[in-house]
Amino acid sequence: MTGGDGTESPAGAAVASPPNPLVRLAIEIGPLVVFFVANARAGIFVATGALMVAILLSVAASYALERRLPAMPLVTAVVVLVFGGLTLYLQDELFIKLKPTIVNLLFAAAIFAGLLMRRNVLRVVLGTVMRLTDEGWRRLAVRWGGFFVVLAILNEIVWRNFSTDTWVTFKVFGIMPLTIAFSLAQVPLLTRFAPDEKDG
Repeated sequence: MTGGDGTESPAGAAVASPPNPLVRLAIEIGPLVVFFVANARAGIFVATGALMVAILLSVAASYALERRLPAMPLVTAVVVLVFGGLTLYLQDELFIKLKPTIVNLLFAAAIFAGLLMRRNVLRVVLGTVMRLTDEGWRRLAVRWGGFFVVLAILNEIVWRNFSTDTWVTFKVFGIMPLTIAFSLAQVPLLTRFAPDEKDG
C-alpha cells in the first residue's frame, strides 16, 4: 500500500484493471523529486512550498487517472498542506519534518484500530485489487501496521540526529526503497494465503 510519503502498494492477485504502474509510480514519487530538487537549489522553505503545490497536482492527476481519490494519498496530502502551511507561516522546519511521523502513525493507528473493531482497513482499501483469506488479510494488516510504526521511528531518529539535507535525502531515497523492499517481502504471504479457485 502507499506509505506516509507516497509509496507504492504491495502487489497481489488483481481482480480489477489497475492504472498503468509507471504512471502511478510517477504520480507517487513526483512530489518527492520536486521536494528534493527544490531543497538542493533553494532550501527547505522553498522546497516545502514546492511540495505543497506538487502534492495538489499529484492528487489531481490521481483523480483524473482513476476518477476517485484514494484514501491514503488524500490523507497524506492533507497532512502535507497542514504541516507545510505551519512550516511556512512560522518559518520553522520542525513541522514539515514531523509530517512523515504523523502520517505513518495515523496509518498504523487506522490499521490497528480497524483490527480491534474487526474491520480490516487493508481489506477495505485493497479488496478490489487482490484476494486473500481472512487470516491472510489479518497478517498483512499487522505487518503493514508495524512497518508504518517503524517508518515513523526512523523518521524521528533521522531528523533529530542529522542535518536537514540528510533528512530530505532519507525521506526521498530511503523511505521509498524500504517500502518497495517490504512490499516485495510480502509476496510469499500473498501466495500462501491466496484463496483456492474453487472458493471463488
